[in-house]
Amino acid sequence: MPSRPIITRGDPWFEDGNIILIAREESSAPSEANSIGLRVHKGVLSRHSEVFQGMFELSQPDTTYDNDNDNELSRYEGCQVISMYDIPIELSNLVKALYDGAIFKNRSVDDFFYLAGILRLSTKYFITHLRAQAVKHLTQTWSHDLKGHDTMLELAIRTPPLLYESPDSSSPANKLSYPYVHPIHVLNLARSTNVQIVIPSAIYFLSLYPLADILRADHPKLQVSHPSKPDSSLQPPDLARYTLMFQRRLDGILDFINNVVGDRVSSSPGSSCPNGSQKTCTKNFQRLRTRLATSWVIRTGPFNFIAQTISSVSQDSDGFCAACRETFVKDAGTYRENFWAELPLVCGLPEWDVMKKEELS
Repeated sequence: MPSRPIITRGDPWFEDGNIILIAREESSAPSEANSIGLRVHKGVLSRHSEVFQGMFELSQPDTTYDNDNDNELSRYEGCQVISMYDIPIELSNLVKALYDGAIFKNRSVDDFFYLAGILRLSTKYFITHLRAQAVKHLTQTWSHDLKGHDTMLELAIRTPPLLYESPDSSSPANKLSYPYVHPIHVLNLARSTNVQIVIPSAIYFLSLYPLADILRADHPKLQVSHPSKPDSSLQPPDLARYTLMFQRRLDGILDFINNVVGDRVSSSPGSSCPNGSQKTCTKNFQRLRTRLATSWVIRTGPFNFIAQTISSVSQDSDGFCAACRETFVKDAGTYRENFWAELPLVCGLPEWDVMKKEELS
């Protein structure tokens, strides 16, 4: 038989607060549960959310709660009590964000879980400014523009993995690489909160994983344990997007090698290539195409692959004339930008600018 709930004072608990929010925290024992209370001010929460305002205005029975009473509690220490169907840590973080502001960072996977809770509850309670802040911060990692993607990739390359231990010690400690969270978690959070703008970037990074690895679901980033962790399974709509993105990623690499680089082998590399340099430039573009064709692997990311090629050609003043270097850098850069612009279409979503206007303005 379930034991009676026990109220534990949570954070925040203001002695001058006039309402208590109760969230239930399940313990390790199925027969026990702990009720976490947050004593806050109606006016503060109502100011930020019409949902809270309407909740507080509902009439409540004039009864008193004590810990020896099994009845549904409605008042405690003279305050109206409302039961909330939220994860205690998420409700606590949301309320503290309403008082003090949200602090979004990306130092570990815990920072993602903090954001996930804020985003879920700010969406649920229609707290638009917190939701907007959370979505904007999420796009700093799962970017809607190519510059942001490059920044994220650079951080991923130079940031050492961090050891993560789950709060409840239910899973072994694992070293997690930047950005610490698995794309599947980002996708399931985005779906549950109706955020589209991070989906193309998350699907792109997911496409770097072999499907067999995804279906095994044994990646360390999927094994972490936390109350705010999104679902770790790949949903059917995202499986379809993954498949399309996987194919488009490979097609893009081959298209770049065979056309952007290859066209400079079959025709004049550059219309302004000086006399005497054309033969050298053509030969070196041919060598470049051969090297690129044999160097990429199934997990190659085309944006980094193209960027490295651009850097290599732009610095090779001995192998290519200035005119050929300039035109190649321009053409390869344009190809890279156009490829990025296609990602939402591959996912069946509106263009980047449309999603930015709807979700970030």
